[in-house]
Amino acid sequence: KEAEKRQVLQMKGHGEYREIGEGDFLAEVTGSEKAICHFYHKEFYRCKIMDKHLKALAPKHIGTKFIKLDAENAPFFVTKLGIKTLPCVIILRKGIAIDRLVGFQDLGGKDDFTTKTLEVLLVKKGIASALM
Repeated sequence: KEAEKRQVLQMKGHGEYREIGEGDFLAEVTGSEKAICHFYHKEFYRCKIMDKHLKALAPKHIGTKFIKLDAENAPFFVTKLGIKTLPCVIILRKGIAIDRLVGFQDLGGKDDFTTKTLEVLLVKKGIASALM
């Protein structure tokens, strides 16, 4: 039963950290109970740091979809979601943005936060489950 659920989630793109295009955003986030979308810029050092941590967390938290979207190529959603600072991680439940992480302010404001620190924060925000 648990294995079946995991397989269905994997078919929906859970369990991996994937890049999507702006045109896929709505289908990706409305098709999942829980999703995290990292709006990033490919040249920003802090976006690369966030990428590394999200990539490590995606396979551990199969119940949450982890995706990223290049902010330069997603002007509609950057405006619609009021994204002003990158990295910006939007936390969505059934396609509705319920919370966000802006820069590293919730992670101690430093570049050297651990993956565990991010994981604990996402669990607290209710988007990642304590490990299954």
